[in-house]
Amino acid sequence: MPRARTPFAAGRLWLDFVNSDEAPRHQQGDALASFDGYLGWLEGAGLVDAARRAALQRRAVEQPASATAALHEARRIRSALRPLAERGRQAAERVRQAAVLEINRVLGRSTGVRRIEHDPRDGSFSRAFLSTGDAFAALVIPVVESAADALVTGELARVRRCAAEPTCPRVFLDTSRGGHRRWCDMRSCGNRAKATRHRATIQDRRHRG
Repeated sequence: MPRARTPFAAGRLWLDFVNSDEAPRHQQGDALASFDGYLGWLEGAGLVDAARRAALQRRAVEQPASATAALHEARRIRSALRPLAERGRQAAERVRQAAVLEINRVLGRSTGVRRIEHDPRDGSFSRAFLSTGDAFAALVIPVVESAADALVTGELARVRRCAAEPTCPRVFLDTSRGGHRRWCDMRSCGNRAKATRHRATIQDRRHRG
């Protein structure tokens, strides 16, 4: 049975966010199909912990309209970022502008404080955004900032589509030395491609024999 693709393997938060919409082409499903699924994705990405997720779930019951609006917002942002990720440096100007407008729209209305947080479990440090406004709307801020960083640092040149497309819709940051990485996950898509080539070679030899 084919191994499932490893979650959060894109190399950047915003690319993992783009990869959260696999439902049409893969059995893992769309993480943004529901608000609870959205919270699950955020927890998996390390943006909220279990306690905060539970608190947000309770608030969503009390404020369903706000939770639904936040979910629609997340889907809208993902829709703007996917074309940028899929085309990378070759993205048309209209695609870049659409992404920039969306990023600026979200950042322009964000209110809160930014701080560094330390995880004593592994000694790591991470940036955090603590909202002083709508707690639901602020959930997507780290994703948008990650996309903004990619534009500012020129990382789009290293963003790739998995070579297993169209069966795999994922994108990833190619950090290989030569810039020739082809698969979003070597253990799944890469191994499938190797197995397919191997079977094709055997069949070809049998045919010739």
